[in-house]
Amino acid sequence: MIAQNLSQRQQLKILPQQIQLLNIFHLTTLELNQQIQFELEDNPVLEEKDKEDDSTSETDDPSSDVAEWDDLIYEDIPDYKLEYGNYLSAESIPERPIAEELSFREVIKSQLRLEITDDRKFLLGNYLIDSLNDSGLLDMSLDEVADHISLRERMAIDPNELEEILLVIQKLGPAGVGARCIRECYLLQLERMDPDDRFVRIAKQLLLEHYSELINSELEQIRSSMSISEEDLKSTLATLANLQLRPLSNSSNREFMKETIIPDFVLTVEDGEFQVTLCNERSTTIGVNKSWIEKMQSCKEKKDKTGMHYIKKKLEAAEWFVAAIRQRENTMLKIMKAILALQGQFFTTGDRMELKPMILKDIADLVDMDISTVSRITCNKYVSTPFGHVLLKSLFSEGLTDLSGKKVSARVIQEALKQTIENENKRSPYTDYQLVNKLAQSGFKLARRTIAKYREMLKIPTAQVRAVWG
Repeated sequence: MIAQNLSQRQQLKILPQQIQLLNIFHLTTLELNQQIQFELEDNPVLEEKDKEDDSTSETDDPSSDVAEWDDLIYEDIPDYKLEYGNYLSAESIPERPIAEELSFREVIKSQLRLEITDDRKFLLGNYLIDSLNDSGLLDMSLDEVADHISLRERMAIDPNELEEILLVIQKLGPAGVGARCIRECYLLQLERMDPDDRFVRIAKQLLLEHYSELINSELEQIRSSMSISEEDLKSTLATLANLQLRPLSNSSNREFMKETIIPDFVLTVEDGEFQVTLCNERSTTIGVNKSWIEKMQSCKEKKDKTGMHYIKKKLEAAEWFVAAIRQRENTMLKIMKAILALQGQFFTTGDRMELKPMILKDIADLVDMDISTVSRITCNKYVSTPFGHVLLKSLFSEGLTDLSGKKVSARVIQEALKQTIENENKRSPYTDYQLVNKLAQSGFKLARRTIAKYREMLKIPTAQVRAVWG
């Protein structure tokens, strides 16, 4: 039986432009500049405004040319001054061109060419070298590498054949390159050290037979199993500590990009008051080319519906994009000022011990926005302060209540924990239970598991390991 039913329901729909706006909120300054450049190339209606030329019309005045010519005629300049002027001054010295450097992969390939003459093996070796990560380690299994080569070169590759070539690569420089794990990286470095060194031999045995106990810090069990003294164990661990965790961490051949932090906000102090500005305000540098409105009117008169529709679509997109950039900048300033209101003491002194508990919801309530909007605005954003660049996300932390009933930022407690461990007796470090009592004396009441959690977050080893290194 056919029937009609009337129902009423509520749905929350997000328009595509709203999603795009949220993505624009998430962009950093560098990413925003790239997005603007893309929009300028894609949308002819959008234009970048030129800076106003403040030059006066004096240069176009013919009388000025006459005056300059008269000055040149009657000015008697010695020849030696004119000759000296031909030389470059310190300010005019051109920048040196950047020398081209080979990447570490190219350096290893050149070394491999001297070790392997067979073209097939050299081809497989190149694939293995290209599969190394930026630290020089091989993250992929040999089976995965073999599958990739087989699909690309259309030939069957045996992982055992790759194993033989990998052993050749691991003998090249720097030491440890081509290792599949940290343990193998250590062993490859030890192979190049003095084989007669007693602690080098003990270190090899420790990595080969007791690696699981080592990563679990079971030092007493290691010492008992290997029948060595505490001093020998300490010297062996010191030998391992001198090794590189990754083969290319400090290598000059490492291919890297120097990261320069471009702040999104600039915080200055004028007459004792904070002033927050955007580092690069782009809403004033882009706009809509008004000449296209006239072109649209011309298409309308000519009844060119296709042209009129195209221009109208591009005009709407350009106007929305400019409005979105302006809304992004207004939102950023609004959120930054709210953060400054809560963390004013920190921005005054630069001391992290002055940080107050602050979560995204606190800022969202102040600016009357959604938490997701605050999260996008503060993600990967930096503020330039008189004491350096500060990542906004690092200012957010949960709060704990101290013995006096005052809420304290978790980062403050972590800093207090770090200072307590730094001031301990290195030969007799504090255990987690002792750290609980020490922080309680400073006014922080914490559980042992909280101490262990913060210690792991700060990458501080246990008291047993600290005692060995002490």
